[in-house]
Amino acid sequence: MKSEMYAIAEIAGDQVVLETGKKISVPRLDVEEGKEFIVDSVLYYRNGNDVKIGNPTVKGVQISTVVVEHKRLPKVIVFKKKRRKGYRVKNGHRQPYTLLEVKGLSEAKKAASKPKVAPKKDSNPTETKPEAATQKE
Repeated sequence: MKSEMYAIAEIAGDQVVLETGKKISVPRLDVEEGKEFIVDSVLYYRNGNDVKIGNPTVKGVQISTVVVEHKRLPKVIVFKKKRRKGYRVKNGHRQPYTLLEVKGLSEAKKAASKPKVAPKKDSNPTETKPEAATQKE
């Protein structure tokens, strides 16, 4: 790796290595071109000698990226044939992808922890069961 600071993250099901200034292609994202896309599912983060490994993700690390463009990969031909049966099918497919440019890797400061909320008590306290009916003597 060229840079001292890099991360491995999961974007749209693919695991990619992210470095500042690097352009990466990932499966198509539903984000407009020119808009910012924040990656928060970081699996591995390294800043110099400081290494953090997620379980499953690293908490507090976000990666800022910008959508450069949406494109499609070259056509892949799918050809099926069964010999001596006269069965031939030819299909083509172009997989869409998004080109992202990594703007920066940021490690968030530890935020003040949220106060824990006590579990709600039942509004209806435990009902007392009526005493057993007394027998007539």
